[in-house]
Amino acid sequence: MAEQIIKTEYSEVMQKSYIDYAMSVICARALPDARDGLKPVQRRVLYAMDQLGLSHDKPHRKSARIVGDTMGKYHPHGDSSIYETLVVLAQEFKKGMALVDGHGNFGSIEGDGAAAMRYTEAKLKKFTEDVYLADLNKDVVDFIPNFDETEKEPQILPVRVPNLLVNGAEGIAVGMTTNIPTHNLGEVVDAVIAYMDKNSITTEELLEIMPGPDFPTGGIVANKSDLKDIYETGSGKLKLRGKIEFEKGKGREKDKLVITEIPYTMIGAGIGKFISDVIDLVETKKTTDIVDISNASDKDGMRIILELKKGADVEKLKNMLYKKTKLEDTFGVNMLAIADGRPEVMGLKSIIKYSVDFQYELATRKYTTLLNKALEQKEIKEGLIKATNIIDLIIEIIRGCQSQKQVKECLVNGKTEGIKFKNPESEILAGNLSFTERQAQAILDLRLAKLIGLEIMALQKEYQELVNQIAEYEDILSSKRAMTRVIKKDLKAIKKEYATERKTVIEDGKEAVFDENAFVEQEVVFVQDKFGYAKLLEPAAFDRNIESVTRDNKYYFNCMNTDTICIFTDNGNVHQIKVQKIPTKKVREKGVPIDNLGNYSSQGESIVALVSFSQIKDKKLLFTTKNGMIKLVDGSEFETNRKTMAATKLAAGDELVSVKVTRVSEREVNNEYMDMPVVLSGGSDDFEPLDFEQMEFGGMDMIDDNAPDTELQYTREILVLQTNEGIFLRFPIKEVPEMKKATLGVRGIKLNPDDFVSNVYLLDVGDNEVVKCKGKKVDLRKLKIGKRGTKGVKVRK
Repeated sequence: MAEQIIKTEYSEVMQKSYIDYAMSVICARALPDARDGLKPVQRRVLYAMDQLGLSHDKPHRKSARIVGDTMGKYHPHGDSSIYETLVVLAQEFKKGMALVDGHGNFGSIEGDGAAAMRYTEAKLKKFTEDVYLADLNKDVVDFIPNFDETEKEPQILPVRVPNLLVNGAEGIAVGMTTNIPTHNLGEVVDAVIAYMDKNSITTEELLEIMPGPDFPTGGIVANKSDLKDIYETGSGKLKLRGKIEFEKGKGREKDKLVITEIPYTMIGAGIGKFISDVIDLVETKKTTDIVDISNASDKDGMRIILELKKGADVEKLKNMLYKKTKLEDTFGVNMLAIADGRPEVMGLKSIIKYSVDFQYELATRKYTTLLNKALEQKEIKEGLIKATNIIDLIIEIIRGCQSQKQVKECLVNGKTEGIKFKNPESEILAGNLSFTERQAQAILDLRLAKLIGLEIMALQKEYQELVNQIAEYEDILSSKRAMTRVIKKDLKAIKKEYATERKTVIEDGKEAVFDENAFVEQEVVFVQDKFGYAKLLEPAAFDRNIESVTRDNKYYFNCMNTDTICIFTDNGNVHQIKVQKIPTKKVREKGVPIDNLGNYSSQGESIVALVSFSQIKDKKLLFTTKNGMIKLVDGSEFETNRKTMAATKLAAGDELVSVKVTRVSEREVNNEYMDMPVVLSGGSDDFEPLDFEQMEFGGMDMIDDNAPDTELQYTREILVLQTNEGIFLRFPIKEVPEMKKATLGVRGIKLNPDDFVSNVYLLDVGDNEVVKCKGKKVDLRKLKIGKRGTKGVKVRK
């Protein structure tokens, strides 16, 4: 057959393909069915366990075997997703009613993962057998071919309660998600029965019976008044809170706040995050009432202990925990499920309706199957009872026949040809026989022991029981009221055996109020060592250990706990970190890497200057680059809420080498400086070395140590630039213009090829700084005053 090329619009093909993919994910992977409340992978895991015979009274089997059977027979996807499903089905802290009995490490409420599937074992719980898998052999659901048509699997499981409510559901499909909270089994059963009694029941009436979610972690639902809208529309937000108990300390023990129940959303990493958040609140001084925190949770329950200092404000602490940690959280409800083959957001009443309709369907198919089987048994029993009355004739027929087929022909149709009878009367009687095929086969299979008198009486009793059962089944199938009565009886039996006490409290809680800015403003000392570890010290502790702190740390200064740390880096950026985020430590305790506190990373940039904003907000900052560009910038330009911004503009290949805080005020910058003598050879910008024989330091353009200091009689800052080649240029800071931070600046010093600025110094009245350069001591006070943009004088070896 010749190839046939079909031309079509590419967009149409893509659209159809994507829709097919989306529907596959929605219906066959991510969303539960409204009838049994299970996603396909959950349904297949439970069915595979049922087929493996892993009932509650049998030994556990390796999880790897369960996963292998599920993947190989029913669910051709990754083994990790199948095992994860098995693990969650066994986790009692995630499911309202766990469906799998896990043996081994199946993870913990604190987020610890389960052991590998080769180490863990599992089997079904009795609840699962009775409520989810019972009656599978009674043709109550349809079976469909598996993915390769080598096996059959149930299209749906015959779940007898609204599992969508009992165990909830969560899943992410294409363009839609589902998130259904768990509920109390006993309350759900009562709500279903109430609906069956009165189909017109309202959501409000249902909520009087089933007041709301019941999470396995307990806790509090704090917005009871919102539940009516949530359960009518199928979507909304639950406000969840953990349960906090106050324990008065005995003797020398401290008072405690104990978290005994957590919000459902805190399961896993949320518990560790909560503890971390509390520690952060203490370190940032948002509270000083907590002196210690520990997690004493065990198999008996949750117990996170906060030890309090004497006289702590307990109510304020509770509000702070609810407001500033995940101890109060929201659960986004979206009750989306597959109903009649399509995704639908359903309210509480709709979910119960789908479940009840499904129960009627299951009951109809179950009792139809039971009725048919009972009718078959009745037919057989009738034949056996009739046969026992003429057993001598039947034995004579069997002895006179040559084959079973000949016996059946005689018993069913009365054909006696070829049969040897001892008595002619027997042949006449045999010709009148009219058993059915089933009866004839049962007669042939009849054991002689059944002909004992007592066995015949038992047979007649069984027949009467069958007659009664048939009447009962026919009554159930012919009367909806009778069927309702049977379903309700089963539901009540399930509730009686498996229902548990409610764990979650439903209430309208008061809004937690906590003023974040209510903490006490106080002075602290910021310190950072040469390795980049930062911390805050109490001023008193700093004063007591001032020698060791100043010796061991690169940066240290006083600031307020409301201040901001500004980090200027060589690539021209400034990073800002709130002092509140820096932990307060003891002198000998290690700080935290400053990289972890903000956007600054020591891997890509180096710190040029580190100051607090209070140090620069009323000052001018002197920026100097490697290529000799300089400028003054008003410190107020760095008042911002942004964590990172450009501190200055840099030319290509240039980098920032210095940021100095000047003491020059606005008025002083605009005033004229005193006339200072400038010593420059030839009076030009060209560098020409002077005669160094008269200098104390050979090879350096300096005045003699004994020369008078008349040129130093000034009151304002002098700037000294030093280059890598040992050139120094000293000039008044008034020659540096004030500019915006987004400008390049002006030339501060004229550099030789391959030379660059290495150091910047600021001198004021009384300042004296002696630096070493090329093995020589350079007294910066004795350098002659030059002009900005010139070459300066050079140190010679």
